[in-house]
Amino acid sequence: MVVIERGFAAPVEVIWRMWTVPEHFAAWYGPGGASVPVARMDVRVGGARLVCMRVETRDGARRMWFAGEYLEVVENERLVYTESVSDEDGRILTPAEAGTPPGHPVTTEVRVQLRDVGGRTEMVLTHRGVPAGSPAASGWSAALDKLAAHIE
Repeated sequence: MVVIERGFAAPVEVIWRMWTVPEHFAAWYGPGGASVPVARMDVRVGGARLVCMRVETRDGARRMWFAGEYLEVVENERLVYTESVSDEDGRILTPAEAGTPPGHPVTTEVRVQLRDVGGRTEMVLTHRGVPAGSPAASGWSAALDKLAAHIE
């Protein structure tokens, strides 16, 4: 499980929008060099999400798709959604199709907790199903650096 605590010099309303408005999410999500050409987000309990992250590899550009469902939506406080590797239509891929290691869960859970601390935001990101120290964990750290730069 990945758990990252981070402070931002912005009100919770701003950080909430960064997670829930597709254009804002696309501006910071992913590690350095990644872009998000597609971010479809129906931010309500039971709503679907479909995100495409484009990354450059030594073999050229690669698109990775992620589908999920919103489980909890408490405005400016908590956002919880599932995440699975998918195709561009949102069909969840098996680990073999996705190229993930054996034993990697098909579906993981992302939880974002926000707390107002004197006009700043304290955020705790928990990604269940992703091992600490994995490439996904370092990807989150890099993405949150991009988020911090984006809000400035």
